[in-house]
Amino acid sequence: MNVSEAIKSRISIRAFTPDPVPEPLLREIIEVARFAPSGGNLQPWRVIAVAGAERDAVTALAKANLPGDEGERFIYPPDLWEPYRSRRFKVGEDMYALLGIGRDNKPARLMHLAQNFEFFGAPVGLFFIIDKAMGYCQWAHLGMFMQSVALAALDRGVASCMQEAWARLRTPLAAHFGLGDHEMIYCGMALGYADMSKPVNTLRSDRAEVDEIAVFRGF
Repeated sequence: MNVSEAIKSRISIRAFTPDPVPEPLLREIIEVARFAPSGGNLQPWRVIAVAGAERDAVTALAKANLPGDEGERFIYPPDLWEPYRSRRFKVGEDMYALLGIGRDNKPARLMHLAQNFEFFGAPVGLFFIIDKAMGYCQWAHLGMFMQSVALAALDRGVASCMQEAWARLRTPLAAHFGLGDHEMIYCGMALGYADMSKPVNTLRSDRAEVDEIAVFRGF
């Protein structure tokens, strides 16, 4: 798989098989991802991986602390505007259509949302950590590290789903992991093997055309 194929074929998987991801394989993925770029080579990231009993402890913590509170580092800006509002709405409706959950079935939608906190059945959960004092530039660098993890995993047949939903549990997770006062969890990631028998994993979200997002000058 070349880089272009990996970027285009990576999707958010929301149904995994229970097959374990061996620690040596996960270490190999992170070994590759650590070469992600960062300004000044700060490498402003840490990652905590959980599996087995540790994964179970985190999912139990989530059940005990939901709905939680994402705090001042919110997932989406309030009063989201166009075209971002429509993009978010459409991908959500497309996903629920594949799941057979109508707009009026709010309990079923909430039940699916809650599966975030079970890593959608994935055997491994990752949590990405950044120093609270870091600026927006370093948050972008953390994102490059996360993308590198997802692509390195895909290259090895391992699927992923980046999960900002875990932001609602930053405080109890920080206590659980014994993080320093200066550290915070940005988000989580589910990691495992995709269950392609599930319709939700056929979701391919739309992308804006090149001319909508790019301006070319001097060519």
